[in-house]
Amino acid sequence: MAAVKHIPEKGFTIDTAGKDTWRFAEAGAETILAVSEQEIAIIRKMNTSKLTIREIVQNCENNASIILVEGFRSLVGHDEQIPKIVAVKSKPEATFALEAYTPVIALTGKLPSRNFIEAETPYFNIEKDVGKLADLVEKHLGRR
Repeated sequence: MAAVKHIPEKGFTIDTAGKDTWRFAEAGAETILAVSEQEIAIIRKMNTSKLTIREIVQNCENNASIILVEGFRSLVGHDEQIPKIVAVKSKPEATFALEAYTPVIALTGKLPSRNFIEAETPYFNIEKDVGKLADLVEKHLGRR
């Protein structure tokens, strides 16, 4: 499994000014690997504003069978090839999600039950139904 997180804040960088990785980028390195005892961070200095979601997930180099994508609403919202599980906090959010995104295979959140909305899309309380949500994902992937 891999995960991709969208960070919409303007000017955000995972790098730290003054550190060696930052100095490498300042010297012209476009790709910087930071390796510690327990992880590798890859920093690619590039303009990401025109990337498609497929170009973004190509950076998940381990060829994961599942890639969780958080955010990127404008890139994935109506992409029929990308099944969506949408976290919601209220009935209006759920209604919006079902209208704004396709296909939505499930809604999830901390709401007490799925009776808060009239829809065929299943709702899973993330605190109580995580196993059922996992089962739905496995079924959707054809593993069950």
